[in-house]
Amino acid sequence: MLHYAIVFFIIAVIAAVFGFGGIAAGAASIAKILFFIFVVLFVASLLFGARRR
Repeated sequence: MLHYAIVFFIIAVIAAVFGFGGIAAGAASIAKILFFIFVVLFVASLLFGARRR
């Protein structure tokens, strides 16, 4: 999941450099959503892993 967030962030940066504002904004918003989903799942796995021990 984090890999996809990084890929969309790189696409957003490249699109912004070449002047494609709409594509850059879309890719950046997808990257942000994927990053927050990754953080939530990571914290959940930490909590459930700590509970198991």
